[in-house]
Amino acid sequence: MPKTKRKVVDCRDFPNEIGCTLMIAGSAKEVLGVAVRHAVEEHGHKDTPELRKQIKALLKNENEHITYKKAINKSKKKGTKK
Repeated sequence: MPKTKRKVVDCRDFPNEIGCTLMIAGSAKEVLGVAVRHAVEEHGHKDTPELRKQIKALLKNENEHITYKKAINKSKKKGTKK
């Protein structure tokens, strides 16, 4: 079975009114489906082709996302040292 690259979408990367911290990871198809349901049920969006297109554009490779988050956290820690 071919190895599928895991994708991720993380609510922390986008401004939202509810302070959502959910991160969804899996195959692109799995993440898109769950992310659309989450956007509709928790954030009040309508399930439209435009929403699906926007979410699909936000998907990142999981390993790149983890590297990005580590770099952000490292820079935040440096900024708080006295």
